[in-house]
Amino acid sequence: MTRRLLVVDVVGLTPRLLAHAPRLRALADAGWQAPLDTVLPAVTCPVQSTFLTGGLPRDHGIVGNGWYFRDLGEIMFWRQHNGLVGGEKVWQTARRHRPGFTTANVCWWYAMGADTDWTVTPRPVYHADGRKSPDCYTRPPELHGELTGELGAFPLFQYWGPTASLRSTEWIVAATRRLLPRADLTLCYVPHLDYDLQRYGPDAPQAAAAVRAVDAALAPLLDDAAALDARVLVLSEYGIAPADRPVHLNRALREAGLTEVYTQHGMEYLDPWASRAFAVADHQVAHVYVADPADVPHTADLLRALPGVDLVLDRDAQAAHGIDHARSGDLVCVADRGAWFTYYYWGDDAAAPDFARGVEIHRKPGYDPAELFLDPADGTAKARAALGLVRKKVGLRYAMNVVPLDGRWVRGTHGRLPDDPADGPVVLCTDRSPARDRVAAADVRDLMLGLVGVPAPAGPA
Repeated sequence: MTRRLLVVDVVGLTPRLLAHAPRLRALADAGWQAPLDTVLPAVTCPVQSTFLTGGLPRDHGIVGNGWYFRDLGEIMFWRQHNGLVGGEKVWQTARRHRPGFTTANVCWWYAMGADTDWTVTPRPVYHADGRKSPDCYTRPPELHGELTGELGAFPLFQYWGPTASLRSTEWIVAATRRLLPRADLTLCYVPHLDYDLQRYGPDAPQAAAAVRAVDAALAPLLDDAAALDARVLVLSEYGIAPADRPVHLNRALREAGLTEVYTQHGMEYLDPWASRAFAVADHQVAHVYVADPADVPHTADLLRALPGVDLVLDRDAQAAHGIDHARSGDLVCVADRGAWFTYYYWGDDAAAPDFARGVEIHRKPGYDPAELFLDPADGTAKARAALGLVRKKVGLRYAMNVVPLDGRWVRGTHGRLPDDPADGPVVLCTDRSPARDRVAAADVRDLMLGLVGVPAPAGPA
């Protein structure tokens, strides 16, 4: 008999922050909780892929939120197709054992192209004139009209960027509530804790307020699960640690003559084809791609000497962390406590590309947490953002060039393995039968299968 299961990924939740979440704390008290041993890099796409396949990055191939696609010669972040993820997914395993098993995916990553029964994932409309409108992709297609008709358009600009807020989590929770009664397994991702914890730090009053807010937003969904007698598994991918030191790997590599740029219209662009070495920065982890193997030792020595770099992993050291995959860099850097890696490669802000000042998650050759801010050093940023919205509403092209070009405002980060389990990710579950002292990220798939009454395969599927 299939037992209905709701899995909620409350990104950024930690045992320490759970003190501010009375509803989630009550769930744990009635069931059980344990620290979660995450993977390196502790960022969204690798961790979620490990949860769903039972494999490490070396197995499923998701080595970051983005990487250098060697066959294309492009650095690309936040791809969406499930075909990038190797291995059998948890719902496929369940379906093999129980034909007719159904799954709903609400905003877990790599949703497009997945053979889930219901899919909801952010997918903006890119208009021919350059405008971007908030929207989502759904499967089946008619689900789009149902959800947007009842809930309004997917709040993309509250999902990420300077205006990111609780509104996106509330929309996702509302969509999940509509799908929960239909599916045997429902996956729900709520992003809210990523915002103020990165903006202000995990110890700030705003962080505690964010935990209280997401806890309250989840209450109706948890009530629905209880009414349906569904088991609930709540987990997180990482904890967010205090940050105060941006580290500019590409600038250091450029100064050493290893990274090259080219210039168009007075703007500098990273040139990965011509570079001897360059870094793809992803929070506290960076993949460094080195064209000539003979340059690897020199590049490693240069990176190890940089303040803020804790580890430089060659291929052998990557194997010890389960990240030795063809997509990984020839070297992988891990930041020190309090440090994080920028993607910046230009030396003069006047030469920065225009996309650097906007929310451009697909054009930037690395992750940019400064996108959470309207430039605090620019007194005109809010007014220019408002003018951009006016231009958008009347159908004109607009540019939100309001993001700061330095990382000094960022107060929270993640990616390295946690130094204290109290500040790392956590697992909460309503069913006491599979309780354990701690849970490895690679064991989450089997935990899900057990909770829906399906035997787990031996090893990554």
